[in-house]
Amino acid sequence: MTYCLGIVTDDGLVMASDSRSNAGFDQVNVCRKMHSFVQPGERTFIILSSGSLSISQSVVTLLRNDFDEGKGLAEAASLYHAARIVGDCVRRVSDLDRAALERDQFSFNVHLLLGGQVKGAEPPSLYLIYPQGNPLRATEDSPYLQLGEVKYGRPILDRGVDYKTGLEVAAKYALLSFDAAIRSNVTVGPPIEILLYRKDSFELGEYRRFSASDYDLNVIHTAWEQSLRRAVEQLPTIEFRRPPIEFST
Repeated sequence: MTYCLGIVTDDGLVMASDSRSNAGFDQVNVCRKMHSFVQPGERTFIILSSGSLSISQSVVTLLRNDFDEGKGLAEAASLYHAARIVGDCVRRVSDLDRAALERDQFSFNVHLLLGGQVKGAEPPSLYLIYPQGNPLRATEDSPYLQLGEVKYGRPILDRGVDYKTGLEVAAKYALLSFDAAIRSNVTVGPPIEILLYRKDSFELGEYRRFSASDYDLNVIHTAWEQSLRRAVEQLPTIEFRRPPIEFST
């Protein structure tokens, strides 16, 4: 399984992913799920992937080959156009591999998050691309999108993140979301990669890769658990009453 998260705010983007993969015939335990495509000063894209590793690698390879030749994402006029280009690559891989996979009872399973910005277009945007190639955009009312094992990391995002959240604070929420997912599900695990993209910068300058033993990650984990316990202990005392009496006949 996996967990990937993108948050879009008024200041830019937070993109984060774990590195655990153990999916049947892929037989890979640790792999990168974050991929960047950058033309400095012109365009920046970050892609996070979940699902079949072989399928996502094929999609990223096609995108990379086209990008290096000045095609595909290198020509996208907007993030929506870029999302459509990624979707087209998903369909290209589907045309190549879906029939063979499904013949052997494997589903064509790949989901992608695309975040970034094109110069002269809209502010930074975030899209989810489905296995059918169609995109879904994050909005100011719903400023984050997730892939994979999403349920454990979602509650803290619902409580704390909105479009006006500062980028550094959004990054902390992202790490805490991963901390919750890792604590409750063994299929999500470090290393965790997290990247910040600042609006109109058109470069990637703020990145961390947290191993399981990373000092900063463990400090945040410990401080968060201690803060939670203190907050619960400081809640108003529950006033209990006698239970209703039940009479037997």
